[in-house]
Amino acid sequence: MESKKDYIHGDNADIVATDSQKNTVYIMAKKHGIRSPEDFGLLLCSHFLAKYPHVNQVKVTVEQFPWKRIKKGEVKHIHAFLALPDATRFCTVRQERSGIPRIESGLKDMRVLKTTQSSFVNFINDEFRSLPDMSERVFSTVVFAKWEYFTSKNLDFDVAWEIVRDAILGNFAGPPETGVYSPSVQNTLFITQKEVLEKIPQVSFIEMEMPNKHYYTVDFSKFFPTVSKAEDDLKEVFIPTEKPSGIIRCVLGRNLTAKL
Repeated sequence: MESKKDYIHGDNADIVATDSQKNTVYIMAKKHGIRSPEDFGLLLCSHFLAKYPHVNQVKVTVEQFPWKRIKKGEVKHIHAFLALPDATRFCTVRQERSGIPRIESGLKDMRVLKTTQSSFVNFINDEFRSLPDMSERVFSTVVFAKWEYFTSKNLDFDVAWEIVRDAILGNFAGPPETGVYSPSVQNTLFITQKEVLEKIPQVSFIEMEMPNKHYYTVDFSKFFPTVSKAEDDLKEVFIPTEKPSGIIRCVLGRNLTAKL
């Protein structure tokens, strides 16, 4: 806001109270509904700029927590619901009075794991290395992704978000019948970002983080013969580790430069 008199002189005449802001969100949702988080963010930005002439810039952040009807077999419950999601959808919309909206969309808390077709080998081997080559390992991570649109023309925000989600899951898991090989988290991350830029021309850049969430097979050797050698070779039991691990991050934009 242009006004500083509330801070300097204790004059509250230009303050839009947080209670009023909260009520505005509820009323706008009631009157207009919510087509997508991004559309609702744009609506709120436009409202505050139009309603209050002394407001120069608005920033709205929206997180989506959807619900689905509880099902018994194929029958959906008439009034009971189960909270989702498998990932949290969010967006941030910024708009200045004299500018065009800046729209960032994203997802977070997408926890994924696969038990094979992942490796990490041939990295630097010096006196500080203790990690062995891993030609076969569990690949688990919690995905964070954020991307910016340079235009919303001819854009369906819901479809675009689903394209990003499907690109993440597709490049991580691969086809159901065969899977897909990952030589590193870095490579999986990069090819996902590249696919997003190819499929959504309105995206200017995409930032992703995929931290390692390591799992190791449980050593049952001390339980022989209670657990047989044949049973141990199946390696079906994994345990997560709390040891520090890497956060792999990359930003890929339309100039095809990557920041690692």
